[in-house]
Amino acid sequence: MKLNKQDILKALESISVPGEGQNMVESGAVKNVVTFGDEVVIDITIANPSLQAKKKTEVDIMKTIHDLVYEKAKITVNVKVDAPTKSAPNVIKGKAIPGIQNIIAIASGKGGVGKSTVTANLAVTLAKMGFKVGILDADIYGPSVPIMFDVEHERPLAINVDGKSKMKPIENYGVKVLSIGFFTQPNQAVVWRGPMAAKALNQMIFDAHWGELDFMLIDLPPGTGDIHLSIMQSLPITGAVVVSTPQNVALADAKKGVAMFQQESINVPVLGIIENMAYFTPEELPDNKYYIFGQEGAKNLAEDLQVPFLGQLPLVQSIREAGDVGRPAALQTATVLEQAFETLTQNVVQEVVRRNDNLPPTEAIKITTMAGCSAVKK
Repeated sequence: MKLNKQDILKALESISVPGEGQNMVESGAVKNVVTFGDEVVIDITIANPSLQAKKKTEVDIMKTIHDLVYEKAKITVNVKVDAPTKSAPNVIKGKAIPGIQNIIAIASGKGGVGKSTVTANLAVTLAKMGFKVGILDADIYGPSVPIMFDVEHERPLAINVDGKSKMKPIENYGVKVLSIGFFTQPNQAVVWRGPMAAKALNQMIFDAHWGELDFMLIDLPPGTGDIHLSIMQSLPITGAVVVSTPQNVALADAKKGVAMFQQESINVPVLGIIENMAYFTPEELPDNKYYIFGQEGAKNLAEDLQVPFLGQLPLVQSIREAGDVGRPAALQTATVLEQAFETLTQNVVQEVVRRNDNLPPTEAIKITTMAGCSAVKK
C-alpha cells in the first residue's frame, strides 16, 4: 500500500502532545511528514523534556497511524525536545548551601510506602556510582535513617570550621547522615510544634559541615504539611521524587504530594514517581509476578500527571531485613535488587541532569503568616 501524506496528517489531528491542548498538527508540533510506499517518517517537536512524554508521543503516533491509516505501516518517529527558555514558574526564591550541588526531596503522600527505604538505597547506590552523597532525615516524628545505616547509637561531633562550631554528619557506606534521631532517646517521643521542628531542621542544615556533596537527599515526613514548607523555605530544592505503592489509597495521597510541589506558589520540579512494592516473586517461582497491591498503579499515575516514571521496586523480604540490620539492600552485589536500584538511580540522575539543563537554578520559597493562615509566596 502507498501511504498518503494528507491521510497521515488527518490521523495526527486526532491526538495531542502531552501537556498541550491542541492537536499535533494544529499546535505546529508536526514539523515534517515524508511517505514512500508503506513507510512514513515523522519529525515532531515537543516542549516537555521528560522521557515519559517522548515515549508517549511516539506510541500515540504509531498506534494512531496503524488504527486509522494502515495497520502494517512502517513508521519512524523522530522526536525533538525544544524546552521553552522562559521558566519563570519554576524559579523559586532562596538560599543555597555552599558545596552542595543538587538537593532532592523524597516524599510520599502517606506513611508505610517505603519512602525512607528508597531514600537509603538511592543514597548508597549514588555513592557506589562515585557521587558524594548526604541524607538529611527530616522525618522529625519518625526518624528511621539512623537504623537503616546502622548508626543509631552514634552522636555527631562538634568541629571547628573557619572559626565556627559545626556539627559533623555521621558517615557510613560512603553516605553522610544527619537526623533528629541522633539527638533523642530511642523510646522518646518527639512532641514538638511546627516552629520547634523547623528550628531543629535549620540547625541540621545550616549548622552542619556537609562539605562537598553532589547530592543531598532529604527524607521528608509522610503527607503534606508544615515540615515540607519549612524545608522548601530553607533550601533551594533541585527537584522532588514521590514514592508510592500501586494501590488506590496510596495513589490518592501520592497525587496530592505531586500537586503540592506543582502549586504555582511553590513550583518545585517533580523529577518523577517511584513505584515501591510493585509485585512479589517467590523464590521457588522466579518467573512469576504477583501484583499484591495492584498492577502498575503508580506508573499509570505518572502518565496521568505527565511526570516521569522512574521505575518499579519489587516486594522482597530481604529489602526489609537489610534495612532492619542497618545495611541497605543495594549494597548487595550481583543481585536482582542491586540491578533494580541501579536502574532506578540512573533514571533519577538522568532526570536531574535534564532538569538542570532545561530549568534555571531554584531558590527557596518565602512563607509569611497573615490573618492566622499560612500563605506561601515566591
